[in-house]
Amino acid sequence: MKNRNFKIVISFFCIWLTTLLSKEFQNISAFILILSFGILHGANDIVLLNKIKNVNKKSALLKFLFGYISVVLFTVMLFYFLPEIALFAFIIISAFHFGEQHWTGKFLKKTLIVKSFFFTYGFFILFLLFYFHQIEVTDIILKITNFKIPEEFITIPFFISLVLLILEGIYFVATNSNFKKIAILEVFHLLVFALIFKITGLMWGFAIYFIFWHSIPSMIDQVQYLYGSWDWNHFFKYCKSAFWFWLISIFGISVLYFIFKDEKLFDAMFFAFLAAITVPHVWVIINMFGTKKESEN
Repeated sequence: MKNRNFKIVISFFCIWLTTLLSKEFQNISAFILILSFGILHGANDIVLLNKIKNVNKKSALLKFLFGYISVVLFTVMLFYFLPEIALFAFIIISAFHFGEQHWTGKFLKKTLIVKSFFFTYGFFILFLLFYFHQIEVTDIILKITNFKIPEEFITIPFFISLVLLILEGIYFVATNSNFKKIAILEVFHLLVFALIFKITGLMWGFAIYFIFWHSIPSMIDQVQYLYGSWDWNHFFKYCKSAFWFWLISIFGISVLYFIFKDEKLFDAMFFAFLAAITVPHVWVIINMFGTKKESEN
């Protein structure tokens, strides 16, 4: 309850800040949040993987580390050689990841239709953001793929996901008593997201959702999984173990900035870099939730 109230209060606080900050300062604030909490929430993947796989031998851990880095490099190469496919895959993977993070713990079993709902929810969140910032989104996609998408590429998926979300929501209201209890609150959350995305700029709106509704809740789940409970001592321990991986990520983004700082291409490269570190992170979190569920059973 406290976590939920915090997210709502901080969201409206950020909306208020929007009226005071220029678009430039909104973007700067967004980058600061993403580079701190956003990157941090995915910087402990190797530690999580170590516990998930119960790896004790250094050779086995190095093997997993090599595989993790290979996935990152493969994603980077995919964005370079096949950007359209890479971007499409990134959206699909991120959609499921956002939905799973938001809804895990609110369903007793992850059936096929529940997983479908995870994807639909996350997909709707992404395209809700895209819908309110179509010009900026199409510009970024153009820089990544050299292809200018028509407006329909955003509006049609948005309305399809909206319809599917409503239909799946009605199904769960009718069949799931736990879902029925929180349905109105979740609709309110979606209205808050719509307000955020409508009023704020693209980067600032994305950062508000990504940090306060995804990254911080994810870190809380990770801390609880790694150390058994959430408290500030465990959180600082989490940050300490994540520090070097976080620093490497910041270094990579800094290199991108110095290469593209005088070009508008940096925004596109920034999203491509986020995609590269997101893909293996999603796989780790799926496995974390899976082993967490098994231990609870």
